[in-house]
Amino acid sequence: MTYALASSFQTAVYQCLLGDAEVQAAVGTAIYDALPTGTLPDLYVTLGAEEALDRSDSSGAGALHMFTVTLRAESAGFARAKTAAAAICDALLAADLTLERGRVVGLWFDRARAERMSDGTRRIALRFTARLEA
Repeated sequence: MTYALASSFQTAVYQCLLGDAEVQAAVGTAIYDALPTGTLPDLYVTLGAEEALDRSDSSGAGALHMFTVTLRAESAGFARAKTAAAAICDALLAADLTLERGRVVGLWFDRARAERMSDGTRRIALRFTARLEA
């Protein structure tokens, strides 16, 4: 098992989203690993929770990474956030992610959860699964 590829993988995901024209049209550059201080945009994306499971075999070290990309919207309604979520899905599923270390064997959409929060904001959590090899 190795978690050694996690940082390289997160960087590749971030660069993929930041460089995708449809994602940029939806959220601009409001894609964060850690939220900045000050006022946040009306719609933004955070790279979130991750879980890794050992998938090493006789050919080498590997892991299955389940990770979440979350959208948060201040505006009423889900339409704009869902458009951004679709762009994120399209970007990640079509990408040939290049890692500084290791490689992505496959990347799949797992699930999504759209919620209206108690403060009136909207939240969409997109969960993906990626198989990485060292």
